[in-house]
Amino acid sequence: MSISVPSDTQRWRCTQCGNLTRFDVTRSVRSRDYLHVDLSGASRVEESEVLSETVEQVRCRWCNAVDAVEVVDRPAAEQNGAAGSGAERA
Repeated sequence: MSISVPSDTQRWRCTQCGNLTRFDVTRSVRSRDYLHVDLSGASRVEESEVLSETVEQVRCRWCNAVDAVEVVDRPAAEQNGAAGSGAERA
């Protein structure tokens, strides 16, 4: 079973315990990397571009549930960031 990656207006939620913040994610990534190899042969990745990504499993870190994680909408207050903070006063 694969699960979608949440968008900017969504998040993961465990349907068993209600967890919204801690998950173990198993994913497959296909990428193109730019390696810098020094004269001794040691290399390091200087640039990386994700060509495709598949989330294979999302496990709740709190209750260890595997097939209980769903994608839900984020509350409107989180989407607006500082809205209603009182920072703009006349």
